[in-house]
Amino acid sequence: MKILIAILFSFIFISSSFSQQEKQTSHNFQKEIKLTLTANYLLYLPKDYNESDKDFPLVLFLHGAGERGNDLEKVKVHGLPRLVNEGKEFPFIVVSPQCPELVFWNTDLLSSLLDEIEANYRVDKNRIYVTGLSMGGHGTWSLALSAPNRFAAIAPVCGWADTTKANTIASLPIWVFHGAKDNVVPVAASEVMVNALKSCGSDVKLTIYPEANHDSWTETYNNEELYKWFLEHSLDKNKK
Repeated sequence: MKILIAILFSFIFISSSFSQQEKQTSHNFQKEIKLTLTANYLLYLPKDYNESDKDFPLVLFLHGAGERGNDLEKVKVHGLPRLVNEGKEFPFIVVSPQCPELVFWNTDLLSSLLDEIEANYRVDKNRIYVTGLSMGGHGTWSLALSAPNRFAAIAPVCGWADTTKANTIASLPIWVFHGAKDNVVPVAASEVMVNALKSCGSDVKLTIYPEANHDSWTETYNNEELYKWFLEHSLDKNKK
């Protein structure tokens, strides 16, 4: 029997707690895969989005285990959502979903969420990037492994991955970040995947912060070079 897959989307706009104009808005996304999966998410559009008719790059940000639940304010604690909340402007769309409690990131749900964003916003499909921290770093790896031809580049931060599938993303631009003193997800989790990729011919980049514990994301997301590096890559260029 075929499995009926139904997708229900609803968009909820929440007024900003700041006096300035809202920079990232709250939304809800659902996908039924045997059971209904729901993900609230924050959406940030560049300041010139409404004044332009061009397509924009997109960065999907995946938070860590501590931000799971149904309160989107928790997603603003780290990474790109935090920077947007503090007033930083990006030249790309930022989508920051929230993972439900007690589960890990579901790649089918994330892929369908991206489908929905692409269908409703002007997204440059050649320049879609994924990054995430800790559990979100694992989600970054998993999503890329599940759809190796969809993303122009990825940047997992203190995550872990299935090394047996490294060959499927060997040609994908990847920049990995980890703290040398991480006592939650050991740095070896990144090193073993990087070594597996290199054995497949990948030119993956690895940045290890010698004094960092599990928080290797603050320095990573404060580094403008990461965003420049993202935008240097596109699917059409990767194929050349």
